[in-house]
Amino acid sequence: MLCVRGTANMERPEVTFTLAYVVFVVCFVFTPNEFRSAGVTVQNLLSGWLGSEDLSFIHYQIKRTSATALVHSILPLGYYIGMCFAAPDKNLYFVHIASEGWKLFFAAAVALPVLSSILVFYWSCNKWGNHPIARTLADHALPQSGWRAVASSINTEFRRIDKFATGPPGARVVVTDTWVIKVLTYRVHVAQQQDIHLTVTASKQHELSPDSNTPVQFLTISVASVNPRVQPFDIRLNSTEYGELREKLHAPIRNAANVVIHQSLSDLFLETFKSHVEMNTRYSLPRGQELETCIGCMQVMANMKLVKVCQDASEGECQQCYCRPMWCLTCMGKWFASRQDQQHPETWLSSRVPCPTCRAKFCILDICVIH
Repeated sequence: MLCVRGTANMERPEVTFTLAYVVFVVCFVFTPNEFRSAGVTVQNLLSGWLGSEDLSFIHYQIKRTSATALVHSILPLGYYIGMCFAAPDKNLYFVHIASEGWKLFFAAAVALPVLSSILVFYWSCNKWGNHPIARTLADHALPQSGWRAVASSINTEFRRIDKFATGPPGARVVVTDTWVIKVLTYRVHVAQQQDIHLTVTASKQHELSPDSNTPVQFLTISVASVNPRVQPFDIRLNSTEYGELREKLHAPIRNAANVVIHQSLSDLFLETFKSHVEMNTRYSLPRGQELETCIGCMQVMANMKLVKVCQDASEGECQQCYCRPMWCLTCMGKWFASRQDQQHPETWLSSRVPCPTCRAKFCILDICVIH
């Protein structure tokens, strides 16, 4: 009975509409790649009014943040209007006879865009001089100039092709010759390069990136200005872009958390390779056999052995390796990566490579750590 009742509730039009609208709102606000490709974004829908970001970066961001606040504030009212059609039995067409809960929701849904409109109108006064972005830029202006002079400087440098830019639209990072900029959905952080201290504060590694199916490491870098009026902020970027970022910055980046930064795909793969091998079957060294120094790096002791455990001895492409332990896990990982198709890193973990000594084929499941 409970199962039938739950199925009946899910089939009610208002429940279906609510779930669909929640999904739409989340995707519209946070904008996944699919919505962006389809053009369902504030920037695309209002592109005619916003103008060109390349020609006037600051004024584009001022208009974009204002339009985003207005459009997002209308979303609750859109839900109420949709429910008028999805649930006609609730009498939502006539607010005065709707339930108290829906009256309160309608009042909030109407008040939100009204308040947003008043706020945006206030921002637009004085030729957008009251906008938070204009106030942010005013903190960098010289005494005899204003925020528009700073905006002109940023617009000029943004038009140059040598700027560094990365990240999704909701958390984009732009570094020019003079400025470090972080573009968020509702605001923009700006800091002058000559005034900032940068520090790597955290690192997060994922074995697979949703965009490329390859290992990825994201770095969090704190940007703090000596100007007390400038709020500190964090930027997040792929570790493979770290070198390009450093070339564009004038100030050094401190690594306060002693984070190991992997600046190449091979470095990222090596960490993923090790984590997978650690889950494999362990190899027990026969009594009386001694380990020797790794013949690859000649710095650490050999600590792994190739043993066919992925399938039975007579099955599959993998072959039994009879070599004694001669390699450390790091050198074997580098060998494994060097034998891969560099254009298709998504196939690396599932591929087979020959033993560097006897050429017997093995896969990652056949690499056993010695204990």
